[in-house]
Amino acid sequence: MTSISTVGHADVSAVPTAKTRNLSLDRARTFLTLVVLLHHAVIPYTYFGHTDAKSFFGFDMIVLATDSFFMAMFFFLSGLFAWSGIARKGALSYLADRLLRLGLPFVICAFTVIPLAYYAISLRHHPEVGFSEFWWNLVTKGPWPSGPIWFLWVLLAFDVVACILHRLSPNLLDPINRLSLYGRRRPAAFFAVMLAVTAAFYVPGLMIYGPSSWFEFGPFSVQHGRVMLYASYFFFGAGIGVAQMDRGLLSADGRMAKVSWDWMVLAIVPYCLLWTLIFIKRQILGNPSPLPNWYEGLYAVCFAVFSVAILFLILAFFQRFRQSGTARLLDPMQSDAYGMFLVHYPIALWLQYWLFDYDLPAIVKATVGFVLTVAFSWALTRALRQIPGATKVL
Repeated sequence: MTSISTVGHADVSAVPTAKTRNLSLDRARTFLTLVVLLHHAVIPYTYFGHTDAKSFFGFDMIVLATDSFFMAMFFFLSGLFAWSGIARKGALSYLADRLLRLGLPFVICAFTVIPLAYYAISLRHHPEVGFSEFWWNLVTKGPWPSGPIWFLWVLLAFDVVACILHRLSPNLLDPINRLSLYGRRRPAAFFAVMLAVTAAFYVPGLMIYGPSSWFEFGPFSVQHGRVMLYASYFFFGAGIGVAQMDRGLLSADGRMAKVSWDWMVLAIVPYCLLWTLIFIKRQILGNPSPLPNWYEGLYAVCFAVFSVAILFLILAFFQRFRQSGTARLLDPMQSDAYGMFLVHYPIALWLQYWLFDYDLPAIVKATVGFVLTVAFSWALTRALRQIPGATKVL
C-alpha cells in the first residue's frame, strides 16, 4: 500500500514548469462565478435579505448552501497556483502580477463599481440624494461597503503571506503536497485532514465573533470569524499546487472523481443539520442574540463539514467529466468569468431596483434578474476586454 512517507522529497519540492490549463478547474471556477451571480440575484427574496416584499423559501435554501462554500472554494482554487507561481516567477515578479490582477481592480471597483451598486439601495430610501453627493459621502464619511470585492484584497494579502513564507521555507507546504499525492488513491485521508484543520480555525472563530462581525476600514472588509477559514482553504490549495498537481488529489485518473456519490451524502447530511439548527434557533430559542455557545459550536461544525464536502463534490464532478467534450456555457465564458465577477454587482442591484415595483412572484423576479445579470455582465466584460491591455487585468 502506498503511504504518504513514500513520496520522495525531491519530487515534491521540484520547481514546477508552466503547464497547459486544467479544463476541469477552469470549468469549476466559471461555475463558481455563476453561483456568485445567482447568490446576489436571489438574496432580496429570502428571509436573510428580504429587501423585497416577495420571497421564496427555495432561495433561502440556495443562499444557505452558497454562502457556506463558494468564497472558501474561490480561495482554494486561487491557492492552487500560488506556491508554484512564486517558485517559477520569484516573489517580486509574482506580487507585481498579483497587484495588477487584484490590487488595481480593487481600487478601480472601490471608487466606481461599488458606489454605483449601492446607490441603487440608497435611491430607494433617499431619492432626493444625487449620485455625486452619495459618492462623496460614501468615500469621505462612510460607511464604505466593499460588496463582493473584499475577496480581492484578502486574496492579495494571502499572496503576500505566501511569498513571505516561501522565502522563509520553500518546502513548508510539502506535507500537504505529499498528502495530495497520497490522496490520489485515498481522497478520504485528505478530506479528513482538511476538515480537521478548517474546523479548528472556523469553530473558535464563529464562537468568538459570531456570524455578523466584520473588520471594516474604508473599503477593506472581511468577516472576522471566517478569515482564518479562508486562509486554510488557500494554503491547502497552495500545498496541492506545489508540484505534480496532475498526479495528486486532482489527477484525472484519481479516485476522488470516482466516489462522487460519497461526497454528495457527506454534503447533504450536514446541510440538513444546518436547517435543523436554524429551525431550533427561530422556533425554539426565539432568535436570541447572542446565541448560546453550544449552538454556535454545533452550527460551525456542520458548516465546516458541508463546506469541505461540497468542495470535494464540485471538484469531483468537473474532474469526472473533464473529457466529456465542451460545456456549452462554461467554456465560452471561461475567459470572461473574472471580469463578470468584478462588474456584475451594480447590474444585479439596479435590476432589483427596477423589479421592485412590479407585482411579480419572487421566482420570476429572481429569474429575470439572474439571466439579465449574466447577460449584461458578460457583454460588458467582453466590451471592456477589447480595450488595449485590459486582458492583462480582466
